[in-house]
Amino acid sequence: MSIPTDRRYLPSHEWFKLEGSTVVMGITQFAADELTDITFVSLPKVGASFKAGGVIGEVESVKATSEIFTGVSGEVVEVNAALNQHPEAVNDDAFGRGWMIKLKASNPAELNALLTAEQYGAKIA
Repeated sequence: MSIPTDRRYLPSHEWFKLEGSTVVMGITQFAADELTDITFVSLPKVGASFKAGGVIGEVESVKATSEIFTGVSGEVVEVNAALNQHPEAVNDDAFGRGWMIKLKASNPAELNALLTAEQYGAKIA
């Protein structure tokens, strides 16, 4: 499995990609594969604010329900509404079409405290 190097990671298998002042986030392909068939994704509403380390939602699969954590503080500016009808997009393309939310980061420097792709890869090896 290829781990994109253009983003940062939490040990709990979330990824974060900085695009300007916005941070796009989702769960990793490793997490999606471990969960197997994802059946539902519960995400926050636009305008919700979170602190780094907070729970922003849940992913349900035929195997388990897992909380989704944010590694960056900020306000939700966009939610991937397509996941309401097609949660399997997370399984199919966790690093692309399966993105979950976009946050306006209140402190983008928090990304520096997260794992690099190399560090994350070593964790899941």
